[in-house]
Order: sequence, then structure tokens, then C-alpha cells
Amino acid sequence: MMRLTVFKLFVKDQAEARRFYIDKLDFVVAEDRRLGDYRSLLVRPPGTGYVAINLQAAQTDRQRALVGEQGGGQPVFGLATDNCWRDYAVMKARGVVFEGEPTTMPYGTGVMLRDLYGNKLYLNEDVQ
Repeated sequence: MMRLTVFKLFVKDQAEARRFYIDKLDFVVAEDRRLGDYRSLLVRPPGTGYVAINLQAAQTDRQRALVGEQGGGQPVFGLATDNCWRDYAVMKARGVVFEGEPTTMPYGTGVMLRDLYGNKLYLNEDVQ
């Protein structure tokens, strides 16, 4: 059996990216340690045991060009919630940028937001 454990998101600055994901989105730090010259910084939503985001500092010109553009204009990932309007209100009060208000679609209630570098993320409450 396989499962997804980590995916990489290039960032300009690991400290500011950590603050955004922890303070604005309520993520938790799964790992923050040095491995030689490499800093392994993994964050994830609370309660999720497997998938984490590796917030990696962009080092090359190619990596720097990807910061904020990793989804090519589409969401980099989705965030499932049990209450989209509640989480929208909390995050908006913390300064998170949203593309409008949550809307109800056949698959649930959701809204697009952006991280501190402009990557799109999708917050969605599934239809019950």
C-alpha cells in the first residue's frame, strides 16, 4: 500500500512561510530541523497524520520563478473543512486574501484563497 506523505512548495523565506501557515491557516509544524545545510520544514493541518507540505526555500533561479506559481493559476492543493464559512471568517480576520466569498456548488461550499506568495488554495466543505 502506498500513501502520499510529503509534497514540496517553494517559498522565498522559510520563517515567513512558517508563520503564515501556522498563524493564518492554523497548520502545525510536523518537522523543523537541520539536516546538514538543508532545513527540513514540514507543516500540515492539525489532525492529519500523513500528508505534509515541505516549505523549501527556493535556491535556484528556476525554483525562485516557481514561488507563488506552482499551480500554474490553479489551486496547488485543497483544504477540507467541516465549516467553510467559519474558517473563511477566521482566516479573513487574520488577513488571508480570498477570491470572493464561499459559494455553494453541487460538490459543496468552497472558496479560493491565496497563500502569502500568491499560490491558490481551495477551502471546501463537502456536501453531507
